[in-house]
Amino acid sequence: MFPRYFAWGAGTSAYQIEGGWQADGKGPSIWDAFCHRAGVTFGDGDVSCNSYELWEKDLECIQQLGLTHYRLSLSWARLLPDGTTQHINQKGVQYYNKVINDLLACNVSPMVTLYHFDLPQALQAQGGWKSPEIVKLFDSYAKFCFQTFGNRVKLWLTINEPYVCAKFGYEDGIHAPGLKEPGISAYLVAHNMLRAHAMAWHSYDSFYRAKQKGKVSLAINSDWLEPSLSGCSEDIDACERLLAFTLGWFAWPVFKTGDYPEIMRSAIDDQSKKLGYNGSSRLPSFFKDEPPVLGTADFFALNYYTSRKVKPGRGSDVMSMKSDRGVEEVLDPSWPISGPPWLAVAPHGLRNLLKYIKDTFNNPAVYITENGFAQVGPLLMEDAERSGFYKNTIMEVAKAIQEDGVDVGGYFAWSLLDNFEWADGYSVRFGLFHVNFEDAKLSRTIYQSGREYAKIILKHK
Repeated sequence: MFPRYFAWGAGTSAYQIEGGWQADGKGPSIWDAFCHRAGVTFGDGDVSCNSYELWEKDLECIQQLGLTHYRLSLSWARLLPDGTTQHINQKGVQYYNKVINDLLACNVSPMVTLYHFDLPQALQAQGGWKSPEIVKLFDSYAKFCFQTFGNRVKLWLTINEPYVCAKFGYEDGIHAPGLKEPGISAYLVAHNMLRAHAMAWHSYDSFYRAKQKGKVSLAINSDWLEPSLSGCSEDIDACERLLAFTLGWFAWPVFKTGDYPEIMRSAIDDQSKKLGYNGSSRLPSFFKDEPPVLGTADFFALNYYTSRKVKPGRGSDVMSMKSDRGVEEVLDPSWPISGPPWLAVAPHGLRNLLKYIKDTFNNPAVYITENGFAQVGPLLMEDAERSGFYKNTIMEVAKAIQEDGVDVGGYFAWSLLDNFEWADGYSVRFGLFHVNFEDAKLSRTIYQSGREYAKIILKHK
């Protein structure tokens, strides 16, 4: 059913689990600064799961599940407190060396993300992702990580969900750094992230690949989108437009043309004219004297959670990404809701999205780098709904492989542990293991869904 080399994984990220926000010389990140502003989030990641001190407990969880792979991220500010290689924090290097070495000793392969939302605050003070200088700074950080850890890491992700970083951090203001600059900054930030990713990929390709023999990509998040009314041409057009503004925003430059989807650029430029915006295009252009972005992924890394029905939206006289897209998203009432109101359970959407990626981007190897089911409200250790979700979703992945011919190389559940879920704080639980945040020992206890996932892995390993 699944290829023998298939990666069975679970994921976490540094800010969401590590804690130790000031420990052993770590510098502050934009999420430290953001969460310390009153009333912005439900709690903070100052302690969280305290994986910085309790890594061995996490490793026990990984072994209990029988994972073949574990996805983690490096804290840029823990390794390079001011964001530059002028000051290397050896305690941070030691921590990640131990994590990687312990995983390998247990026959678990690490998939390492360089950037999972937590920019060093020192770089934010210099303009952060809005500054063109960030591209070389990220490349320098990436080369440091390849040099330091690359002899043991074979799967790299440069940037996790640039869409979320850009839109939530710079358009909506609900993620760090908390800026609300609608219709402008998100496009610039995403552009600089793509440029930074491309430069880091080329650095790996030029200086490390021959010896280290690893693979590098970036994690692109996308919902599956369907026309609100099947067969309605206006709804089909709206669907295509929204796919261009989400998945296509990053996948088109990397996998297809080296540039943004034309449907996206024309929609933005048309809206600019309509609103009397006279500046240069709000969607930046790639320059020929830079490392090309086309082809800078050795596999397609997909984060998928939910699906949406799409229809044309009402026009707006306010500059924003929403008005640029001109669509309305609705939930199919037949899809059950998992925890937060945005998270409709639609396993079929993952299969459809995998087939779309195969057909649109020339059949790349795909790793599903995040997929999960959330719990809110009363704690349910016997979480039958989530157990069913994993069974159904993995069945859809099997169909994509067997019936649709999609080259799927792995599946990573989100997440190993209940953790700090960004704007939702600790009010949302995605873990295969429950973490008791009221307990000083932060005890980890496996959910029913964790036991079920372990059975699935054991059956197919």
